[in-house]
Amino acid sequence: MSWAVEIVPWNSPFYWVVWGVVAFTRAMDFLSTWVATPNLLLEGNPVAKWLGWKRGLVLNAVLSLVCAFFPLPAVIISTTSLLVAARNFQSAWLMRTWGEEAYRDWFVARMLEVRPAVFLLCLAGNTGLTGLVGGALVYWSGWQVVPFGIGVGMLGYAAAVAFYSALAFWRTRRTFRYRHD
Repeated sequence: MSWAVEIVPWNSPFYWVVWGVVAFTRAMDFLSTWVATPNLLLEGNPVAKWLGWKRGLVLNAVLSLVCAFFPLPAVIISTTSLLVAARNFQSAWLMRTWGEEAYRDWFVARMLEVRPAVFLLCLAGNTGLTGLVGGALVYWSGWQVVPFGIGVGMLGYAAAVAFYSALAFWRTRRTFRYRHD
């Protein structure tokens, strides 16, 4: 597993390839977030929301430059970033059509209507199946950097979606319950 700690030499051709991949995938996550929620009203990650666009851009630029030294984290972050971007783009057209506030209100209303067991079962199906593919990649990767990193990235994505979706669900239900008691 020497590749797990392998460091790519600065300014080498491979460094710039890895940097290009990480920069592109982080840019796709950034772009998809901007298309979906230009005011970050719908941003599910509280750290990203707190950072805002300018500080988030600086952090992502630094992250891309640093990650280009380390192939495994670069593959993991790139995989997670592309999956997040794909998820954002899936509903971005609807968020833009309705507007951030109207979409949020509609989404919150749906969260309040659904039985918690149904929501959690669907969330487990979504994230569990994605995690299953990621876990299979990790298991059968033969410790090769790219399939192993993609698998870990998929597992990280599944964990992040499960965590932030469950957190939003319980916060929404708790807030609504306290407002109407």
